[in-house]
Formats: sequence, structure tokens, C-alpha cells
Amino acid sequence: MLTVEQVMASQKANFETLFGLTSKAFDGVEKIVELNLTASKAALAEMGDHAKAVLSVKDAQELLSLHSNLMQPLAEKTAAYSRHLYDIASGSTAELSKAFEEQAGDVQKKFMGLVDTAAKNAPAGSETVVAVMKSAVAAANNALESVQKAVKQATEVAETNFNTVATNAVNATKTVAKKR
Repeated sequence: MLTVEQVMASQKANFETLFGLTSKAFDGVEKIVELNLTASKAALAEMGDHAKAVLSVKDAQELLSLHSNLMQPLAEKTAAYSRHLYDIASGSTAELSKAFEEQAGDVQKKFMGLVDTAAKNAPAGSETVVAVMKSAVAAANNALESVQKAVKQATEVAETNFNTVATNAVNATKTVAKKR
């Protein structure tokens, strides 16, 4: 049987975990807001500089050159922004996943402790039921580990694909800029 103290300790631990996860999520949001503010300020300043440059153009060839010179840095900055945004998101996800895995491990240990306690206090002849319960918990743990591994592999593949697409986009822009 669970005592009141055990229930209260469990509730306190759950609250602390929830508070920690919420704090990590807000840290990620804060980083994204900071990134967007920085990018917006930079874009505004660059737009002002470009407008000034356009107003000082003397002929159509200079205007085309100015426009061409704008495109490559814009693509590179967009790729850098996307990369930074992806890094923030994946970092936040990794922190949340780690916290979840730690919490799941603690819950599994506590549950197995309860099963062991119940097994010690169980009447004679219930060993089969206890063995089935332990087997089910072990199977659930194995399934959870398999899912976690699959998610990590999918994340790695997504990151590789993202890097490839970003690199290809920047290279394509460089090629187009050179042809002009």
C-alpha cells in the first residue's frame, strides 16, 4: 500500500518535473523570439541600405548588378536563419526528450519497486502472476526504448536532409548570381 507521504512525494516530484519542462520550453521560445528580433533588425537595416543604394543608381546596368549582388547574401542569410532556428528547435527537443527519458526511468524503477513489494507480500501461489507482471513491464520498457531509438534516428535523418537542402539552396543562388 502507498502511504500518504509516498503519494505526496510523488506529486511533488511530478510538479517539479512539469515546472522544469515548462521552463525548458519557455527557454526555447525565448531563443526563437530573440532570433526573430535580431533577424528583423538586421533585415530592416539592410533594406534601408539597399533603398539608399537603389536611389543612387546611375543606370540600368548598375541596378541589375545591385540586384544580383543582393540575392546571394539574402539566400545565405535565409539559410543561416533557418539553420539557427532548427538548432534552437532541436536543442529544445533534445532537452525535453532527455528530461522525459529520465522521468520515465524513475517511474519505471518506482513501479518495479511496487511490483517487488507486492510480490513479497503476495499470498503463496501468486508467483506466476508476479512473473507475468514483471514480464509485461519489461516488454513495455523494451518497446519504449525502441520508439526512442527510432525517434533519434528519424531526427538525425531530418537534420542531414535539412543541411543538404540548405547547402544546395545557397549553392544554387551562387550559381545563378555568377551567370548574371
